[in-house]
Amino acid sequence: MAMRPYIVGNWKMNGTRAMLSEARAIDRGAERLVKVEVALAPPFTLIHATRKEAALIGVGAQDCHAAEGGAHTGDISAAMIKDAGAGFTIVGHSERRANHGEKDADVRAKAEAVLAAGMAVIVCVGETEDQRDAGKAESVVARQLRGSLPQGDNAGEKVTVAYEPVWAIGTGRTPTVEEVGAMHRSIRAVLKDLYGEETGGKVRILYGGSVKPENAVELLGADEVNGALVGGASLTAESFLGIVVAAAESLES
Repeated sequence: MAMRPYIVGNWKMNGTRAMLSEARAIDRGAERLVKVEVALAPPFTLIHATRKEAALIGVGAQDCHAAEGGAHTGDISAAMIKDAGAGFTIVGHSERRANHGEKDADVRAKAEAVLAAGMAVIVCVGETEDQRDAGKAESVVARQLRGSLPQGDNAGEKVTVAYEPVWAIGTGRTPTVEEVGAMHRSIRAVLKDLYGEETGGKVRILYGGSVKPENAVELLGADEVNGALVGGASLTAESFLGIVVAAAESLES
């Protein structure tokens, strides 16, 4: 049986209370598309408000600190995020890795903190253009997975992996369907090795990187693609729901 598609919107550093109308519209649209699991990750400032305004979709955070609390000015712990109403947290996004120098060990520590707080986690991986051109894409992503994914009993049961080729994020460029499928099959093999055949076979693998309504059907039809992590196209209900509709249609093809 095919996995239920998971479409997650990452609002990044966008959004004020005026954008709650988009969240409400996405929530209403998701009510008609129950075969797809839909979620939004707004900025920290909107997590609580989005949870109150959007009752049907998942609401999560874009990052967290690995520590439970303490002298970390400006940071947010997983427990605080959960208290605000979040049910999941994204960790390891390429923009965090590049802009904040996060290493695989940092990402794993955050992922384990998210699980310890009782939330699900989306762990992001992806190669740069130079790494792909050098023929190292799959080995780079495999190394990131092994270094970033949480360990421990039942860790894989609340994990989603998001594959985002760095060179495709926000650029309008996308890999071919064949390239996406090859990478997702490679990721699946690593997941089964890390978490076992059964659990590793059930972890959803999302594709991210310039996903929009116009290319969603094709990308979601690639081998081992179980959903999408959507950036800019998630900022309006119209474009985001177009991707959700594409996910629903992928179940029928």
